[in-house]
Order: sequence, then C-alpha cells, then structure tokens
Amino acid sequence: MTEPIGSPSLLTVRRPCSPTVPPDYHEGMETCAVVMLGTFRVVVDGRTVPGEAWNRTKAAGLVKILALAEGHRLHRDVVADLLWPDLSAQAAASNLRKAMHFARAAFGSSEAVQARGDLLLLLPDTEVSIDAERFEADARDALASSAGTSKALALYGGDLLPDDRFAVWAEDPRDRLRTLYLSLLKAAARWDDLVLAEPTDEDAHRAIMVRALGAGDRQGAIRQFERLCRHLRADLGVGPGAATVAIYEKAIAEDSRRAENRTRATLARALIALNSGDLSEATSCARRARELAMEANLGREIGEASAVLAIAANMQNRWPEMFEAEFVEFTRHDSERSGYILDAQLCLAEFCLCGPDGHRNIARRVKRLRAIAERAGSVRGQAIADLLLGEAALFSGEVGDARSLLQSALELHRRAGARAGEIVTLQRLAEVDLAQDRTEEAARAASRALPAAASTWLEPHLVVRLYGVLAEAASSPAQAVHIIERADAALAGRSVCPPCSMGYQVAAARSYALAGKLAASRRRLAQAEQLAGMWPGGPWHAALWEARAVLRRAEGHENQAIALFREAADSFAQLGRRQDEQRCLARAAQRSLTTTGKSLAG
Repeated sequence: MTEPIGSPSLLTVRRPCSPTVPPDYHEGMETCAVVMLGTFRVVVDGRTVPGEAWNRTKAAGLVKILALAEGHRLHRDVVADLLWPDLSAQAAASNLRKAMHFARAAFGSSEAVQARGDLLLLLPDTEVSIDAERFEADARDALASSAGTSKALALYGGDLLPDDRFAVWAEDPRDRLRTLYLSLLKAAARWDDLVLAEPTDEDAHRAIMVRALGAGDRQGAIRQFERLCRHLRADLGVGPGAATVAIYEKAIAEDSRRAENRTRATLARALIALNSGDLSEATSCARRARELAMEANLGREIGEASAVLAIAANMQNRWPEMFEAEFVEFTRHDSERSGYILDAQLCLAEFCLCGPDGHRNIARRVKRLRAIAERAGSVRGQAIADLLLGEAALFSGEVGDARSLLQSALELHRRAGARAGEIVTLQRLAEVDLAQDRTEEAARAASRALPAAASTWLEPHLVVRLYGVLAEAASSPAQAVHIIERADAALAGRSVCPPCSMGYQVAAARSYALAGKLAASRRRLAQAEQLAGMWPGGPWHAALWEARAVLRRAEGHENQAIALFREAADSFAQLGRRQDEQRCLARAAQRSLTTTGKSLAG
C-alpha cells in the first residue's frame, strides 16, 4: 500500500544529537519528508514546518535545488550561480552562507544542510525520500514495464514547485516530470484526465471522439472535435491531423447540421494541406471552407479560413497582392462577415509592416486602398486603411500624423463595431504616447484594452502585444519585471502568435537587463532571436541590436554597447525609422559622453 506524501516514513533521519547544536535548534530530529509536487512543504517528526519558516525565499530555494540534484548534493559555486546569477562570486558566496543558516533554522537542525569541502549536501548520510524523486522512479518503471500506472499517478500531486514558475533551475525538472505524468495518463488511457492536463493533446481528443462514436453519441464526438479546434487555433495555422479529421467526417456523415460541420471539416483539410506544404490544396480548401462558412453565417470560421488563405499567400510571397484583392472585394459589403475577413488580415499586415522592405511599401499600397474604401462607403475599409497608415507614420517618426490617423481609425473601428481593429489601434496609440514620453497615458490605454483583447477571437495575437506595451510603459525596471512575470503567468498554457509576441520578448530582454537580472535577459534575448528568424531582415533585427546593447551595458561592456547602439541606429535609418534611429544614437552618446566627462575630471 502506497503511503501518503508527507508520511514520516518517506524520509527517515536518525543521528545522535550534536553537542554543538545552537540552543534555538530542535534536538533529536528523527523523521523528515519534503513535498515539491503541487506545493512545497517540509514535515519534521510528523509536524509540518510552518510556512513562515521559509519566508527567506533563498533558503527555501537552496533546499529545493539540493532536493532536485542527483544525490541531493551540488558544488557550492553551482548553487550560488543558480540562486544569484547576476552577483559577483564574493557577494553570492556571502548570501549562500546566510541561506544555509536560515535553511538549518527552518529544519531545526544544524546538520540539515552541510558543507563538505566544496560540496553542499541536503540531509547527508541518510536515506532521503523526495516525492518528486519517487514519482519519477515509479513512473519510469511503470512505462518501461507492464506494471500498472496507478501507483505512480497517485504520487503526482501537481506540477513541480508551482510557486517557482520563473526559477530557471526548476524549468527542466518541471517539464520532465510533467511529460512523464502525461505519458502515464496516455498509457493508462485516462483520456479525459489527459485533456484536462493538456488541452492540445490530439491523441486524447481523438480517443474520446472514438469512444463517443462507439457509444452512438455522434454529437459528443462533434463537440470534442470542436473543442480540439478551439485549442489548436486555425488562425495560427494549426489544426488537427488527418486521422482525427477522418473520425470527425464519420461523425458528421448523418448529422442534420451538415453545413456547419462540413465547414469545419473542410477548414481542417486546409490546415492539413498547409502544414504539409501543399499550398495550392490549402488555398483551395480554405476558399471552399470560407464559402461554406459564409453560407452558414459562421463568423469565426469565416475569419479562420481567411487567416489560412493569408498564411498560404504569405508563404508564397504574395500576401500584399492577396490583401489588396480581398480588401477591394469585401469593402463592397460592409457587413459583419466582411469584418471577419478583414480582421483576419491584421496579423499578416503587422508581419509585413515589420518586413525587410519596411513600412513604406505597404503605406503606398494602402493609400490607394483608402480611396477605394471611401468611394465604396466602407467604414471598416477606411478604418483598416487609417490604422495601417497611422502605423506607417509612427514608424517613420511622424508622431503627430500618426496620432491623427490612429484617432481616426479608432473612431471608424468603433462605428463599425470592429473590436479587434479597435484594440490594435489602441495599442498603437499607446505606442504614440510612449514616443512622446507619456508613459502613464500609455499604460492606462493598454490596461483598458487588455480585458477586451482577451475576449476577442484574435486573443492570441492581441493580448501579448498589449503586455509588451505595458512593460515598455513601466515606471521602473523593477515594475517592468513584475509586469512581465504577471504576463508570463497569464499567457502560460495559452496559444500565442509567435510574430505578435516579438515586441513583448524584446521588451522583456531590455527590462531584465535594466533591472540587473542578466541571466533572465540573456534567455529572453535568445527567444527573441529565434523569433526574428521569421523575417529575413527589418526593424525587429534592428531592435535586437538595441536589446543586445542594453544587455552589454548592464554587463559592463561599454565599448561593445556603444558599437551595438550605433549598429541598431544604422539599421533603423536604412528602414526609414528616424525616431528609433535617434533614440539609439542618443543612448550611445549619453554614456560615452559620461565616460569622457569622468576621464576629463580625473
């Protein structure tokens, strides 16, 4: 019979009392259990150590790091670097000694954390049992043999150390244990639990669909497919595989709501073709799916099919021509359905505005489209045109024109009831505020737009962009880091558009550097560099030069920082982004002048 987590028998420590134990330590600690799955808890002699004993977070971090290490031991320099990556070796070593003291006090034993040479050990010379460790061993045994999974599954109390979501040292073990947990659920065919734990697991959704069909519940199979599609996000170019679509088509074969269901099946086929590289078939299926969706008046599916068409066109380097054709055709019908079609172009429009050709080519094309929309009396068309023209003006550093155009776009979007376009416009107006050093106004605008963004069908594109603005508008680097950590928690487990997250990642890299959290800045910069690979050049590459400069300056490499700021300025200048160019030049000159002044004074 498996004993419960936290049972004293899980971790037994017996040793004679040391005469050197300080009077504030408890003598004679006999048993101890450490729980790290779903929570953090330490039980000594059957009594839980009060939570306030771990108020010194680095003391708790020390215990957690050692508990996760092989043999529960690590070199002291490794521990110090994990806990204080941005401090000097001397300062980190001093902090480590304090953390050891408070960890021992929390355990009530001077022997709980020991130093032997350069190694730190957690409860050495004892048979230590950690719930995460036991789960991993039992899970691997169960998956490698025909043994049942119930014992291992019972040990999984939740994700590892959820309160340490942003601790780098917890990321890999958390992911490893979670993957094992999902594998156990799959091995046990616990499909409903697997869908709850991982809503995008297609195998689980498909198994539930098969089960429903076997029970004669066609509607249940259809609903399960719809749930899967909502999680996979067609507007991001992700859909179910062929095997799942085949089950769905079987389920809808005799269903009375055929138009609606055939739309979803055809859209799924378009996504299969898109992801296999058959762009001609993807385009054909997406057009057919949109026709079916329009016949059935399915707004979201109209938008999703339009997004697939836009993605396929972009992969063939012909999105601008496709956008112009769509714009001309659908501004003639200023209806809610045409609104979904035009909204679906917003992400690709933003993507192309940040392409290597810059914003100027798009602006020239949109000026012609603005006149077409005005002649057709299309409020939605005029709204999107003014939005794109306002963005182009902002990127050119023409801030006054940008505000005027964006304000017009905002009013038009509101008249048309175009929520997604309204939110993008609010985001850009907040960036105009940032360009004019009106950070409080920018933060208020982004904060007001955030709840509305989360309720639109384009939420994966809009929310992350607003968090990027909030980070840029923070009153201090520390506040920016707080915003980013809050955003990371809000975005965890949700679909996020990679191109739309670029600004957020760059802002995070800069903010962490300015806050002195250099390791975190390097990680964010690496993530941003991966995303930038989607563009063969353009302003995001220049923004990365600037972010690297901020990081180098924080690291103390001033000459490198100045060179990188100048490189960023040159790149922005070539793209016609004057304000970005001037900002980078000012940052390069500011510190170099300060350094020169100090030298002259000396």
